[in-house]
Amino acid sequence: MSTVVQPCARCGARWAVHGTPMHWCPRCRGVLLSPAPVDAPPERRNYRWVARPPGRGPRVERPRPAPAIDPATPRYAEIPRWGLQDRPPRVAAAPQNRIQAVLHWLTERVAGLLLATVILFGLSAVAEFGRYLILLRNRTRLIQPLLLFFSDLTVYATSVAALICALITAVGLLGWLVRARRGAYAGNGRRDPRSLRALLCGGLIPVVNLVWPGVFLTELVRQLGGDPRTLRAVRIWWVIWVLNGVMVIASLFWRTADTLQGQADGVIFTVYTDLVAVAATVLSLWVLRMCEGRDLRGRVRTAKRWLPAAGPAVPVIEPVHPVAAVETADRAAGNAEAQHTEAENTGAENTEAERVEQEEVMAK
Repeated sequence: MSTVVQPCARCGARWAVHGTPMHWCPRCRGVLLSPAPVDAPPERRNYRWVARPPGRGPRVERPRPAPAIDPATPRYAEIPRWGLQDRPPRVAAAPQNRIQAVLHWLTERVAGLLLATVILFGLSAVAEFGRYLILLRNRTRLIQPLLLFFSDLTVYATSVAALICALITAVGLLGWLVRARRGAYAGNGRRDPRSLRALLCGGLIPVVNLVWPGVFLTELVRQLGGDPRTLRAVRIWWVIWVLNGVMVIASLFWRTADTLQGQADGVIFTVYTDLVAVAATVLSLWVLRMCEGRDLRGRVRTAKRWLPAAGPAVPVIEPVHPVAAVETADRAAGNAEAQHTEAENTGAENTEAERVEQEEVMAK
């Protein structure tokens, strides 16, 4: 197929050039423009569309004097690397004492601390489940003392490590919450109504921290714009957080059972408590990412805008049609029309002959 086409000035169809260029469009009999490559960009074509008011000639471009450069206009020695989505440069923080420095260090690494907490609580659940399997085995057979020692050591080590890591992570989350709330309120030209002492007491005091963290997060999300998805994430986290606190209190009381069956049930209940703690930690990371405008993996969320489709896509420019194919199609259409006309004439003649024959029979 030829790569050189002639566009029609009337219908926009493009016709392949084979040999001598044509002057008229085979479809609408419009004027064909001069030949040009089918994939030529607009600046390399030998024609262009120009719209002028009636009675006006071509406009003459006059050279304009170069504008004077304002000394206040910024200049760059290289291509600027900033954009609309870049964050402003961080202002150098004021000197901090040791406690503030530790809190800042934990706040910057809160995502890593949450992942470590998830791993430790998962290991604690596995250790508790292993102890439960040993208890089931001990119903019929004796257990080696070394295996019991290893099981107890694993349970105590993972439980203590998970508890310590959870406390450190809670402090880091409180530091992140304080910083996020201050930034959100400052962005709206306001000051955080909650004092630092109220935030710390509401997040660290047992039983009290089952209620107030959800309130603090809800206020933060509303200051950030009130995204319904983030509010839904906060509510889901709040429910799992309260459930985890209730299960922790229940498991502590279950440990005081004096029967073997009660102690075994307390072990398996501790497994469920550790799994709920894993879910609460993962949801904490999810809420943190949502408030920062990211997904669970830390990637920046891009806004999606859904628009209704107006209808099927219609090409603006017709595809390239070879001239031979169009002539063959027109010839076939003409032959079909001629056959249809001939069939109609033959049917009319047969009808007239039958009518004459019936009149003769009636006359006889």
